[in-house]
Amino acid sequence: MNVFRSLKYRNFKLFFYGQSISLIGTWMQKTAVSWLVYRLTGSALLLGIVGFVSLIPSLILAPYAGSIVDRHNRYRILVITQVVSMLQAAAFAFMIFFKIYNIPAIIGLSLLQGIVNAFDVTCRQSLMVDMVDDKADLPNAIALNSTMTNLARIAGPAIAGIVLSAFGEDVCFFGNFLSYVPVLACLFMMKLNTIVPIRSEKSIWTELQEGFRYVSGDSDLSSMILMLTASSLFVIPFNTLMPIFAKDIFNGDAKTFSWFESAAGLGSVISAVYLANLKSSKNLVKIMSAASLIFGISVLMVAYAGKLPFALTFMVFTGVGMMAQTSAINTYIQTHAIPSMRARAISYYVMAYQGMIPVGSLMAGWLANEVGPRRAVCVEGIIGVLATALFVLYKRKQAALDGVDGKAALAK
Repeated sequence: MNVFRSLKYRNFKLFFYGQSISLIGTWMQKTAVSWLVYRLTGSALLLGIVGFVSLIPSLILAPYAGSIVDRHNRYRILVITQVVSMLQAAAFAFMIFFKIYNIPAIIGLSLLQGIVNAFDVTCRQSLMVDMVDDKADLPNAIALNSTMTNLARIAGPAIAGIVLSAFGEDVCFFGNFLSYVPVLACLFMMKLNTIVPIRSEKSIWTELQEGFRYVSGDSDLSSMILMLTASSLFVIPFNTLMPIFAKDIFNGDAKTFSWFESAAGLGSVISAVYLANLKSSKNLVKIMSAASLIFGISVLMVAYAGKLPFALTFMVFTGVGMMAQTSAINTYIQTHAIPSMRARAISYYVMAYQGMIPVGSLMAGWLANEVGPRRAVCVEGIIGVLATALFVLYKRKQAALDGVDGKAALAK
């Protein structure tokens, strides 16, 4: 099938299968952490803080990580990040097994994972081009990678909901620890012809400046990243408040919360399959704009859904919109950035995506405490719609100016 064409490459196939298992474990732990923190504290603000510390390192470290990845062997960096993540999962598992319900320790381990992820995500994304022999299949590989991520987003919370109810939180954490075994095995089986870059004599600071000048100097790249920044800061963090919707608004339990995560994951898979079937990357800007509008409107619908089935249905649409938005931007950057700047360009994507979400999570937690969870989610949906409208207006103005410049050039 056309949708699975990237799996014909051995290295990408190994990466795909290994990460599939690992990411299910990651989502099991993520769901368990959110539920555990809210069960122990009943605090929306602490939920926001845990989300904040797990992602804030990406805001600070992502550009630095991009420069490091451009200077060193990406494969080795990826192996190191996976090993450290496995050790972090082991620490979490034993802490919960011995019932050490220490919120500062949970926050500390979440922070450690955030630091690792700042390097891991940048490295993984930039290494994708080395796993696919025919670069025409790179957009398909990126879409399949997103499909895998979001299938895990469905399976992980669904499994976590069952495990939390039947066995408790510690089994979820041990499951995540064990999930790193297959991903490391697959990484060691890969045979990558990764070109180790010649050690640059420039300082990291100089390379950071070069990366910023490159991204900011390209109006297409910078506008896409700014759109993602707005979405990550004001819209995507609505998900932080879903434990409150599940437990307090719809009087549910851990299983109910897992349905919210799985519903969004289902929408993401639908969107990812559509993107994987695209034969070219020509319409990525239009796809991203439409997806952003769907995302903003569906978040608004979730805010005031009166019954659980309606809320879950609208959660599916949030997954469709968010997945298409972020994946289209990711694919655009990877297919348009020059090779020597790819990791640094991707690092700004990671910073705009993962780096802004924690700030938004804190804001969402604070806003929910002030005006209630429904109104907070409503505000985020409105901002998503307005941001999309501004982006579309900017692109139209840019296209009009380009048309004027083209006519002037022809006149000469």
